[in-house]
Amino acid sequence: MMKMNAFFVLAAALAFAASPLVSTGFNGFSPDQFPVPQTDPPLQPAGWAFSIWGVIYLWLIVSGGYGLLKRDTDPRWDRTRAPLIASLVVGAAWIPVANLSPIWATVLIWIMWGTAVLALLRAPRVDPWWLEVPLGLYAGWLTAASCVATAVLASGYGAAPVTPIHVAFLWLAIVLGLAVLRLRPRSWGYAAALVWALIGVLASNIQPLNKVMLIATGLALVAVGLTAARHATAK
Repeated sequence: MMKMNAFFVLAAALAFAASPLVSTGFNGFSPDQFPVPQTDPPLQPAGWAFSIWGVIYLWLIVSGGYGLLKRDTDPRWDRTRAPLIASLVVGAAWIPVANLSPIWATVLIWIMWGTAVLALLRAPRVDPWWLEVPLGLYAGWLTAASCVATAVLASGYGAAPVTPIHVAFLWLAIVLGLAVLRLRPRSWGYAAALVWALIGVLASNIQPLNKVMLIATGLALVAVGLTAARHATAK
């Protein structure tokens, strides 16, 4: 059964990576998908920040291949496989769903986030570059992305004022992120993905200038940075 699970992880990672190639891709919800059009929502990262998906796709495929060839019967690796398969299978369908329904896309991305975090928390400390780091990148970006999707959905359906609502979801992402880092100290992939997302949010709020979002995002970066530094120096 463990060998089958290892095969399914690789197959799911390949299907997940193929999703943007067989669809129109995704760089954020379209403004006209909402009753209140969302043009340049405050919490949505700059478009270039979504390039992290290329790294995540490739690393998850490499991880799945290594797991199949080298760790197919390792029970420590196998503990991560059920939630990871679930996350990747949902992820393979996410872009087509997102282009049709922001509501269902938001539901699905929270499922992806929960199962990805569970896989990360179950990951062994051995082979970190083959398993823990790619899982961390994936789960870390989903932590930000799930809160971004929910913030855009809320303001898209009339929740106001927009900036305070998006700040609240920014800090929800940070609270969730710091909780995961507390449970999984020194998860460098997870911290790196969070930092990347926050840098993308900073960039998107420079032009047009949104001082409130810039300050909130800057403080969030400090919080993540201090947490990662504290874990790095802890014995």
